[in-house]
Amino acid sequence: MSMSDPIADMLARIKNAQAVNKRTVSMPASKVKIAISGVLKDEGYIRDFRVEENGPKRELSIELKYVEGRGVIDRLDRYSLPSRRRYFATGDLPRVQNGLGVAIVSTSHGVMTDRQARSEGHGGEVLCLVA
Repeated sequence: MSMSDPIADMLARIKNAQAVNKRTVSMPASKVKIAISGVLKDEGYIRDFRVEENGPKRELSIELKYVEGRGVIDRLDRYSLPSRRRYFATGDLPRVQNGLGVAIVSTSHGVMTDRQARSEGHGGEVLCLVA
């Protein structure tokens, strides 16, 4: 069965797992999901992630991060949708909570945060907002 929006599925799995205080969450892997996980880890929103080979399929396992029993991620929203792609130039990239959160942007130079894209002078598709 094909999924219409795998990134939204990833974000929903993370939010649902964090809501019930699960330590890890797993899902089918893809290059974009792995790149998003890398940004989340670099920004300190998750502890770690790993890709496991299950025969011909790969599985992405994300270890969630908690502080004093509360999940680190307060907000995790899909921004650009398959039916409505949202692209921004460098200067127009959205700021999440005045810079306290991050927008994850897919650029021609890879997946990165909005701050990194602005500093390198790249625009692109804003995939999701994290705070």
